[in-house]
Amino acid sequence: MPSYLSPGVYVEEVDSGSRPIEGVGTAVAAFVGLAEKGPFDTPTLVSNWTQFTTNFGGFMANTSLAQSVFAYFQNGGGNCYIVRIGDGSSPSKNGDARRAIESRPAQAEVGNMKVIAVDPSAPDRSLSVEVAEPDEGAPEGSVKVIVKRGEEVVEQHTGVISGRGQTNVKTVVNNESKLIKLETVTSSSGGEIAKGQSAVLVVPPPVAEVPSTMSAQDYVGEVETRTGFSGLEAIDDVTMVAIPDLMTAYAQETIDLDTVKSVQLAMIAHCELMGDRMAILDTPPGLNAQQVKQWRTETTGYDSKYAAMYWPWIGVGKGEYLPPSGFMAGIWGRNDDTRGVHKAPANEVVRGAVEIQTQITRNEHDLLNPSGINCIRSFPGRGIRVWGARTLSSDPAWRYLNIRRLFNYLEESILGGTNWVVFEPNDPALWARLRRTISAFLTNEWRRGALFGLTPDEAFFVKCDAETNPSEGIDAGEVVCQIGVAPVKPAEFVIFRLSQYSGGTSLVAE
Repeated sequence: MPSYLSPGVYVEEVDSGSRPIEGVGTAVAAFVGLAEKGPFDTPTLVSNWTQFTTNFGGFMANTSLAQSVFAYFQNGGGNCYIVRIGDGSSPSKNGDARRAIESRPAQAEVGNMKVIAVDPSAPDRSLSVEVAEPDEGAPEGSVKVIVKRGEEVVEQHTGVISGRGQTNVKTVVNNESKLIKLETVTSSSGGEIAKGQSAVLVVPPPVAEVPSTMSAQDYVGEVETRTGFSGLEAIDDVTMVAIPDLMTAYAQETIDLDTVKSVQLAMIAHCELMGDRMAILDTPPGLNAQQVKQWRTETTGYDSKYAAMYWPWIGVGKGEYLPPSGFMAGIWGRNDDTRGVHKAPANEVVRGAVEIQTQITRNEHDLLNPSGINCIRSFPGRGIRVWGARTLSSDPAWRYLNIRRLFNYLEESILGGTNWVVFEPNDPALWARLRRTISAFLTNEWRRGALFGLTPDEAFFVKCDAETNPSEGIDAGEVVCQIGVAPVKPAEFVIFRLSQYSGGTSLVAE
């Protein structure tokens, strides 16, 4: 209390007795993988695709980190942290696993020929090739190959043919041209080179040269040295973790399925240890329904309320398929922004998805859903949608993904909003302030539709009194506050029971 020693008017600021709790963020992803450039093993915050390309470069062949981050932003994701691995300095069994980045010259395909710029530094789209009618007097069935720089014709090779002989197009161009060379593409379906064909030479994305072998430690890292995804322990904002390049490495045969399982188990352990984030797990590529069920139930047998698994892979065009984790992380963020973390992130359109790697039937989905495999399905007239929202937990109380994420949100919000209690006098006045503070926060969540019940009393309770705080607890310096909430659960099965009666039909919805 201040001392008043002279006459006058005094103003005092008085604490109202309760302090509001602010909700924490619910959708901040962390991606771990290979990138073209950028700092190694340093969680770096990016808020949009431009920031990612500035810090880590663009798309690369044989990897999926950049494509997954692009899908994350495309589907509504906000802030995310990027952990670039692979500099070879992390403590692992193969310390020489440095990923070199190789840039390739501009190239294109014309018929069954690959056209490659002789100068490896030729700018992207600076050269083009056209196949036209040959000059007058040229042999029948021959063509003319025209090389342009912009709109300017810089080379012409006339009277060339696709067949064998001295005038073979590949032989002539490779001997005479100073700008391009030709290679045969055995797997091309374009057929022989013919009149009317044309192409612009583009610079392919750089290729990440992953080592012939990798270990789980390359991805997991260590907390002490802040490497791999273990370094994310120092980042409180993260709420979901994805490693799309784990399955890319498996597809490139640089790791085996035992390594995949070891890394995913470590992801789950990391999320369980932190208690405020979820692991978004991918399945191996190219699995059918029976194989993915076997992977889930027999090979891995994961059982965790802090992990979710999605299948199948998502096609983005030109026969390219990506692990679904990046798309799903973006959908979680979009769902939280538009509806709230209490809404199950399902029945949502997957933006950027052209197709899915495996089409599944209702019966196959009936087999997979009880195992906690969240399927991505294509519906006529409704697009490609996420059609599952389950965790990998065998506990029915934590079956649904939105329940686990809602509790993560509530716990972190209450934890962050009640730090003022520490070292306060442990008496009934403090208990009453705690009850008011937490009840006000939960009432707001109930009004947003996050809690079940017609009234706040049905939706939650907060108990902090002499019963929860006996004298021995007070002597130990403890304040115990019991909180119970009734979360809303998703309508996973919508059942309409239609029956016939004499006046027509009756429709009852459950």
